Amino acid sequence: MTMADAERIPGFNTLAIHAGAKPDPTTGARATPIYQTTSFVFDDVDHAASLFGLQAFGNIYTRIGNPTCAVLEERVAALEGGTAGLAVASGHAAQVIVMQTLLVPGDEFIASKKLYGGSINQFNHAFKSFGWNVVWADPDDLSSFETAVTPKTKAIFIESIANPGGVVTDIEAIGKIARKANVPLIVDNTLATPYLCKPIEYGADIVVHSLTKFLGGHGNSIGGMIVDAGTFNWSRDKKYPMLCEPRPEYSGIVLHETFGNFAFAIACRVLGLRDLGPALSPFNAFLISTGIETLPLRMQRHSDNALAVATWLTQRPEVAWVSYSGLPSDKYHSLAQKYCPKGCGAVMTVGLKGGYDAGVKLVSNVKLFSHLANIGDTRSLIIHPASTTHKQLSDAQKVQAGAGPDVVRLSIGIEDKEDIIADLELGLTAK
Repeated sequence: MTMADAERIPGFNTLAIHAGAKPDPTTGARATPIYQTTSFVFDDVDHAASLFGLQAFGNIYTRIGNPTCAVLEERVAALEGGTAGLAVASGHAAQVIVMQTLLVPGDEFIASKKLYGGSINQFNHAFKSFGWNVVWADPDDLSSFETAVTPKTKAIFIESIANPGGVVTDIEAIGKIARKANVPLIVDNTLATPYLCKPIEYGADIVVHSLTKFLGGHGNSIGGMIVDAGTFNWSRDKKYPMLCEPRPEYSGIVLHETFGNFAFAIACRVLGLRDLGPALSPFNAFLISTGIETLPLRMQRHSDNALAVATWLTQRPEVAWVSYSGLPSDKYHSLAQKYCPKGCGAVMTVGLKGGYDAGVKLVSNVKLFSHLANIGDTRSLIIHPASTTHKQLSDAQKVQAGAGPDVVRLSIGIEDKEDIIADLELGLTAK
């Protein structure tokens, strides 16, 4: 091997297959084993003490960490360009762990109005039980983020591509606002995945994922991921006690001083996941890691198919509008060219001229599409958000979230695009 070979940084496709993984040292198995165990044997008493005291890295208990999950964590962190990752039970669990690490009762965080309906509900209602208060801002009006900042603000939360409307958010501009306020920018990168967009390159300090969607990609496993960008100074203003103050659970260790640019991931693991407990199953970690191996191939096919479908839909008499940033006519197209040059993903919303009833008719008459509450599957999926995923929101919130009564959300799969289009034509023209 030459020096050039030794220093070569693997490309995205290679990392998707190899990052975090190596043949099993005991058996030689090439695929990562499923370490389906609750606990791990210590070498001796001193080894156990060093693990529990954060003086050595290793496995203790699967609620805190597991070798199968570790492969997944390293793989996603590598793809995102972060310093470390933490796998948890779901995307919602990832958001809870992140906020529990950053916020204390009475604190605020700013969030984009254009988010997945489940996140809006979680922020508006469940988080209030912890005393965490959301302040909403409009990604189409960047000044609304600046004016929302108060001394109580501890974070800003956005989605790279917003669910369900496929809206592209100006990550770099909001990142500058976050830096000015000296708070971390959290980006949910679920819809884009790091294949289409790398938020850390544009100022994100923390990236979260619902692994359930495109990273896993096959609709068979629930999971979430937190990626630490290693870019935020947690000690600067002493605003984040979990990271910058001595931890009594660990003999007074200051996590940021001890672990540096991956301290946030460590805090999420040894304080959040340890105590709140939303651990990811090793079996799910295995399935999701396997799915990631084909992520580049799938995301390109998703994006290419979605652009073809969106273009076709704009020509249909039954369709009032299509929200998909891959369309040159879309208001977010220029942002998409900047942040997602390889494609704009699989998810779009369609406004039907017949309103609510037309949406019900469409989802009831397609055959190839699966009518269900998910995105990111290899299969094409369809749903009417106003009566399902966003039902808990007020009418005004539904419209703000891009889920009004006339809206149908599509997640375009990797089938032949001609079959996808034919199925939509069947649903649109049904009597």
